[in-house]
Amino acid sequence: MAQIKEPEYEGGLPTLVITKADLDDDNSYVGEESVEDFAGNIEIEAGLGPVRFKAALSCKGRIVALSGTGIEAGTGIEAGEGIEAGENIEAGENIKAGAGIEAREGIEAGLGIKAGAGINAGLGIKAGLGIKAGAGIEAGEGIEAGWGIEAGWGIDARLRIFAGLISWRLPQPEEMLITCKRLVSGTVALGMLVETAKTETACEESVQ
Repeated sequence: MAQIKEPEYEGGLPTLVITKADLDDDNSYVGEESVEDFAGNIEIEAGLGPVRFKAALSCKGRIVALSGTGIEAGTGIEAGEGIEAGENIEAGENIKAGAGIEAREGIEAGLGIKAGAGINAGLGIKAGLGIKAGAGIEAGEGIEAGWGIEAGWGIDARLRIFAGLISWRLPQPEEMLITCKRLVSGTVALGMLVETAKTETACEESVQ
């Protein structure tokens, strides 16, 4: 069953290690330790495929699913530090990390996606509401958001970018904003692009 590794240094956090023995035939977590508000890090061993959590997956530290392992949560996924997966990261509600969010495949949330640092997906990024990153956003395919998209640095998408895709009403103008320092690559198919680096340059030139 799941093991808890003690902190490697004084003041560090314990790490809950989830293995195949903690999963049922549906690959759902059935371990004894609660993962809805774990006071440490959560690590899921490699090669397990998509590991399912019926409710929330939340911890004070980082969440890491090793190579060949993905994360699927019925409600939200939240980490005080970063979230990383060797396959997909999927949540029925929000995905939130104090640091970065990275998936070798795709990232998808029924509601919003928010990261204190960057968001990086080998495939696409999709959110029912908004997407916000303290640093850059990078997707190997497209980016889709029901509301706006905001990156502290650049946005780099291989395919198209959509903001304001909500279907139950018309989006407000601010819900269609795609705000970043610079659009590195990608085609804006829906939304209004605001590149702040250009705005800052224009302001500096006007002052001179």
